[in-house]
Amino acid sequence: MTAEFEQVRERLAAARRVAVLTGAGVSAESGVPTFRGPDGLWRGFRAEELATPEAFAADPKRVWEWYDWRRGLIAACRPNPAHEALAALERRAGGGLTLVTQNVDGLHARAGSGDPVELHGNIWRVRCTACGRLAEDRRVPIPILPRCGACGGLLRPHIVWFGESLEAAVLERAVGAFESAEAALIVGTSGVVHPAASLAGLAKRAGAFVVEVNPEPTPYGGRVDVTLEGKAGEVLPRLVAA
Repeated sequence: MTAEFEQVRERLAAARRVAVLTGAGVSAESGVPTFRGPDGLWRGFRAEELATPEAFAADPKRVWEWYDWRRGLIAACRPNPAHEALAALERRAGGGLTLVTQNVDGLHARAGSGDPVELHGNIWRVRCTACGRLAEDRRVPIPILPRCGACGGLLRPHIVWFGESLEAAVLERAVGAFESAEAALIVGTSGVVHPAASLAGLAKRAGAFVVEVNPEPTPYGGRVDVTLEGKAGEVLPRLVAA
């Protein structure tokens, strides 16, 4: 174990407030596809062509068929050691840790994380386009087109689509956690999607000790105190081990 690694363990253990940001790299270790790029094509469509308000307005059936396919793939995935290590770290922190994730798969909650801040929503939640009611819906397959149990309106996935803004309260909670953190972990994220990519900088400017965990270099390199290279599922359990 390197001196740098031991320093990170000590700083995490001593911090009264810890903020964690996770990205697609964490879920990829559970087998969750990224749904972006050439490998994410579905019936010839890219995610950027389907995950938009305009696509849903034009053809909600097609968009829901895509999400039903995604939900089926994700349903077969399980939390990995990285998810479990972060849940353990949260229990140890006794309320002093805030977990912020860019992932929509719900695996952090399944691993035991109490109240993750889901920046981009959750694929297992639905929102009524008529009355705005939010509900959990884990049906696989889901009826297409799904309807609201309260008013009969058309449901949509509770996901922040391209062209939509993050929910103000969700973003405020994430920003507050990183601005007040004594230590911050940036795990499995590329550092190019905003506003999530700005959170590490907020923590650094506020005086936090900032650590990145990633198997390959990212734009965070010069903006963190320590970079631990490796898969999250291998690095995080060692960091959290007593």
